[in-house]
Amino acid sequence: MILSGKEIERNLGKKIFIEPFRKEQLNPNSYNLRLHHELLVYENYELDMKKENKAKKIMIPEEGLVLETGKLYLGRTLEHTRTEGYVPMLEGRSSVGRLGLFIHVTAGFGDIGFNGYWTLEMFCIQPIRIYPQVEICQIFYHTIEGEYENYKSGKYQNNNGVQASMLYKDFLK
Repeated sequence: MILSGKEIERNLGKKIFIEPFRKEQLNPNSYNLRLHHELLVYENYELDMKKENKAKKIMIPEEGLVLETGKLYLGRTLEHTRTEGYVPMLEGRSSVGRLGLFIHVTAGFGDIGFNGYWTLEMFCIQPIRIYPQVEICQIFYHTIEGEYENYKSGKYQNNNGVQASMLYKDFLK
């Protein structure tokens, strides 16, 4: 089951934490998250799963930044979220997708106990100007049945910013 907007609001500060929270971003069954002004882009065209891939920071100025086609941009949400007892899920807003900007979150479904900023994988099919603090995606909350354990990943939990892939760490095991 997906929580209603009213239920999301009732659980703020208890099982759902969104900082900063703005009531005007609350929807009937989700909450809009905004785009932070910092992006990462990989330095090399060819990426290697077994190696750390270096990325450089790009800032989105107030007047906007035009994204290029054929390039992956990593962004993050302005809001920090933490969830206890619910499964969070992120989706790009349909208004954004209808402009040809696709927002795929690293894992559409988050994990119970996730704590951090959401890294957003962004790509466009034609050049598009983006702006900082635009409402870019929505977070939904699902109930869970049965026993569960909280998310305890060492790779992405408690992050402080945009995160490039850490898949290479899996090959070190």
